[in-house]
Amino acid sequence: MSRLFVAAALALSVCAVSTADEPKKEKATVDLFASVEDETLKKEAPESDVIVSAKAWEKLAKAWGIKDPAKVDFAKEILVVQTTVGSRLTVTTKLDDTGDLKVLGIATRDLRPGFRYAIKSVSKEGVKTVNGKELPKE
Repeated sequence: MSRLFVAAALALSVCAVSTADEPKKEKATVDLFASVEDETLKKEAPESDVIVSAKAWEKLAKAWGIKDPAKVDFAKEILVVQTTVGSRLTVTTKLDDTGDLKVLGIATRDLRPGFRYAIKSVSKEGVKTVNGKELPKE
Protein backbone atom coordinates (compact mmCIF):
# COMPACT_ATOMS: atom_id res chain seq x y z
CA MET A 1 0.00 0.00 0.00
CA SER A 2 2.77 2.45 0.90
CA ARG A 3 4.58 1.64 -2.36
CA LEU A 4 1.43 2.52 -4.29
CA PHE A 5 1.15 5.82 -2.40
CA VAL A 6 4.82 6.68 -3.08
CA ALA A 7 4.43 5.80 -6.78
CA ALA A 8 1.31 7.97 -7.07
CA ALA A 9 2.98 10.90 -5.29
CA LEU A 10 6.04 10.60 -7.53
CA ALA A 11 3.87 10.51 -10.68
CA LEU A 12 2.00 13.64 -9.58
CA SER A 13 5.22 15.51 -8.83
CA VAL A 14 6.61 14.64 -12.28
CA CYS A 15 3.42 15.95 -13.90
CA ALA A 16 3.62 19.16 -11.87
CA VAL A 17 7.25 19.73 -12.88
CA SER A 18 6.64 19.10 -16.58
CA THR A 19 3.75 21.56 -16.79
CA ALA A 20 5.66 24.23 -14.88
CA ASP A 21 8.26 24.43 -17.67
CA GLU A 22 5.69 24.91 -20.43
CA PRO A 23 5.04 28.51 -21.53
CA LYS A 24 1.58 29.94 -20.86
CA LYS A 25 -0.62 29.99 -23.94
CA GLU A 26 -2.63 33.17 -24.24
CA LYS A 27 -5.97 33.15 -26.01
CA ALA A 28 -5.59 34.51 -29.54
CA THR A 29 -7.33 37.80 -30.32
CA VAL A 30 -8.07 36.42 -33.79
CA ASP A 31 -8.57 32.73 -34.59
CA LEU A 32 -10.65 32.40 -37.76
CA PHE A 33 -11.37 29.59 -40.19
CA ALA A 34 -13.83 30.13 -43.03
CA SER A 35 -14.52 29.61 -46.74
CA VAL A 36 -14.72 32.01 -49.66
CA GLU A 37 -16.59 30.88 -52.77
CA ASP A 38 -14.70 33.11 -55.24
CA GLU A 39 -11.29 31.47 -55.64
CA THR A 40 -9.91 34.57 -57.43
CA LEU A 41 -9.99 36.40 -54.06
CA LYS A 42 -7.30 34.05 -52.76
CA LYS A 43 -4.77 36.43 -54.34
CA GLU A 44 -5.67 38.99 -51.66
CA ALA A 45 -3.75 36.92 -49.07
CA PRO A 46 -0.50 38.60 -48.03
CA GLU A 47 2.58 37.27 -49.86
CA SER A 48 4.50 37.26 -46.60
CA ASP A 49 1.81 35.16 -44.82
CA VAL A 50 1.52 37.90 -42.17
CA ILE A 51 -0.43 41.09 -41.57
CA VAL A 52 1.32 43.77 -39.54
CA SER A 53 -1.05 46.75 -39.80
CA ALA A 54 -4.68 47.67 -39.24
CA LYS A 55 -4.88 49.00 -42.81
CA ALA A 56 -3.84 45.64 -44.32
CA TRP A 57 -6.18 43.76 -41.93
CA GLU A 58 -9.16 45.95 -42.88
CA LYS A 59 -8.38 45.51 -46.60
CA LEU A 60 -8.22 41.71 -46.32
CA ALA A 61 -11.33 41.54 -44.13
CA LYS A 62 -13.28 43.57 -46.69
CA ALA A 63 -12.03 41.48 -49.64
CA TRP A 64 -12.88 38.18 -47.96
CA GLY A 65 -16.17 39.33 -46.44
CA ILE A 66 -15.09 39.06 -42.80
CA LYS A 67 -17.84 40.79 -40.86
CA ASP A 68 -16.83 42.82 -37.81
CA PRO A 69 -13.10 41.95 -37.88
CA ALA A 70 -11.57 41.83 -34.42
CA LYS A 71 -9.55 44.81 -33.24
CA VAL A 72 -5.86 43.90 -33.14
CA ASP A 73 -3.12 45.82 -31.33
CA PHE A 74 -0.45 45.56 -34.02
CA ALA A 75 2.14 47.00 -31.63
CA LYS A 76 1.82 43.72 -29.70
CA GLU A 77 0.48 41.18 -32.22
CA ILE A 78 0.67 40.15 -35.85
CA LEU A 79 -1.73 38.03 -37.87
CA VAL A 80 -0.64 34.90 -39.71
CA VAL A 81 -2.66 33.94 -42.78
CA GLN A 82 -2.81 30.60 -44.59
CA THR A 83 -5.08 29.42 -47.41
CA THR A 84 -6.00 26.11 -49.05
CA VAL A 85 -8.40 24.64 -51.58
CA GLY A 86 -8.74 21.59 -49.32
CA SER A 87 -11.66 21.31 -46.92
CA ARG A 88 -9.67 21.70 -43.66
CA LEU A 89 -6.71 23.83 -42.61
CA THR A 90 -4.74 24.00 -39.39
CA VAL A 91 -2.14 26.68 -38.68
CA THR A 92 0.76 26.15 -36.31
CA THR A 93 3.38 28.68 -35.30
CA LYS A 94 6.66 28.38 -33.47
CA LEU A 95 9.20 31.08 -32.66
CA ASP A 96 12.77 29.80 -32.79
CA ASP A 97 15.80 31.05 -30.84
CA THR A 98 16.84 33.43 -33.64
CA GLY A 99 13.47 35.23 -33.72
CA ASP A 100 12.20 33.47 -36.84
CA LEU A 101 8.49 32.72 -36.58
CA LYS A 102 7.81 29.46 -38.39
CA VAL A 103 4.28 29.41 -39.83
CA LEU A 104 2.96 26.12 -41.13
CA GLY A 105 -0.42 25.47 -42.71
CA ILE A 106 -1.49 21.83 -42.72
CA ALA A 107 -4.36 21.13 -45.11
CA THR A 108 -6.37 18.19 -46.32
CA ARG A 109 -5.79 17.01 -49.88
CA ASP A 110 -9.44 16.92 -50.93
CA LEU A 111 -10.24 19.74 -53.34
CA ARG A 112 -13.34 21.87 -52.87
CA PRO A 113 -14.72 24.85 -54.82
CA GLY A 114 -13.45 28.22 -53.62
CA PHE A 115 -10.84 28.30 -50.87
CA ARG A 116 -10.54 28.13 -47.11
CA TYR A 117 -8.49 30.44 -44.92
CA ALA A 118 -7.15 30.45 -41.41
CA ILE A 119 -6.11 33.68 -39.71
CA LYS A 120 -4.54 33.62 -36.27
CA SER A 121 -3.03 36.31 -34.07
CA VAL A 122 0.34 35.68 -32.44
CA SER A 123 2.49 37.75 -30.12
CA LYS A 124 4.91 40.06 -31.93
CA GLU A 125 7.37 39.82 -29.04
CA GLY A 126 10.73 38.49 -30.23
CA VAL A 127 9.63 38.08 -33.87
CA LYS A 128 12.30 39.31 -36.29
CA THR A 129 11.42 37.28 -39.38
CA VAL A 130 8.62 35.01 -40.58
CA ASN A 131 9.65 31.81 -42.36
CA GLY A 132 13.08 33.38 -42.88
CA LYS A 133 11.76 36.60 -44.47
CA GLU A 134 11.72 40.10 -43.00
CA LEU A 135 8.43 41.39 -41.62
CA PRO A 136 6.62 43.57 -44.16
CA LYS A 137 6.58 47.32 -43.53
CA GLU A 138 2.82 47.64 -44.04
